[in-house]
Amino acid sequence: MDITTTQDTAPPPLSPPPAETRQKQAARGATRPGDRIFLGLSRGSGIFLLALMAAIAVFLTYRAALVLTKNEGNFFTTFEWEANSSPPVFGIAVLAFGTIVSALIAMIIAVPVAVGIALFITHYAPRRLSGPISYVIDLLAAVPSIVYGLWGALVLVPHMTGLFSWLDEYFGWTGIFAWQGGAPRSMLTVGILLAIMILPIVTNVSREVFKQVPQMHEEAALALGATRWEVIRMAVLPFGRSGVISASMLGLGRALGETMAVATVLSPTFDINASLLDPGGGTFAQNIASKFGEANTTGQDALIASGLVLFVITLLVNGAARAIIARRKEYSGANG
Repeated sequence: MDITTTQDTAPPPLSPPPAETRQKQAARGATRPGDRIFLGLSRGSGIFLLALMAAIAVFLTYRAALVLTKNEGNFFTTFEWEANSSPPVFGIAVLAFGTIVSALIAMIIAVPVAVGIALFITHYAPRRLSGPISYVIDLLAAVPSIVYGLWGALVLVPHMTGLFSWLDEYFGWTGIFAWQGGAPRSMLTVGILLAIMILPIVTNVSREVFKQVPQMHEEAALALGATRWEVIRMAVLPFGRSGVISASMLGLGRALGETMAVATVLSPTFDINASLLDPGGGTFAQNIASKFGEANTTGQDALIASGLVLFVITLLVNGAARAIIARRKEYSGANG
């Protein structure tokens, strides 16, 4: 008896429907009470968030419009803040400069260190060592801002003298690191303190992203003869690039809006110094915290107007981050 084998004629497996189709099917399929409740709560949460953001923007814009018509100075270029006087004269030039410069210093210092720590925890450190290091990083993220500020004022500032002297001796010719002496309560000190504060946030998010790298990608690179660094450069970093960008934007958001730590360390003045080592400068959040208690109605509206600028800057930064991530979808974890 001849046994003949027949080719399997089963149809090939169907590819999953697109995301939009799945969402529509899920919406139509929400017939059970639990599904309808969950769908309503999810949709309501999204609408509530948008409404809350719109309400904040409307409030800030309304209060800012009331005071900007009374301002005798240029809101964007005036190097002065006399919002309580009559007539009021105030501007945000110094505040915008100080906020952006201190945040950039913090990002330049913190992001490379945080990515290095995350890579060490996930790909180099033994298990008995990675656990305690991760615990310490998580603990640093829970420290209140005022504690960082007190540590910065009592410990960091006195120990910055040596660094400032060294920078002035070897790089003072650039003008950026020229130091005239005095207490090192400058934008560089603030940037270093902010870098320490955002380091746990960037490290934790980057660590979790690097943990999601498919093991097959790393094993394939090792099988092709790649070294440990080549595996990280070709498999780990491209996969986690979007996550690192998101982590950096979270850290930048905290650096832009940090209040008490900056107010404790910085010696604020309404002038812009070419050197990062000279005392002076200010930030939006620090100025609001230090002047709101003594401000009259016009002064409060002026501070709210400066808060509107910080609000817009934060939205622009997050929008830019989302645009960068959207251009690199092929490196996101979802598409890994």
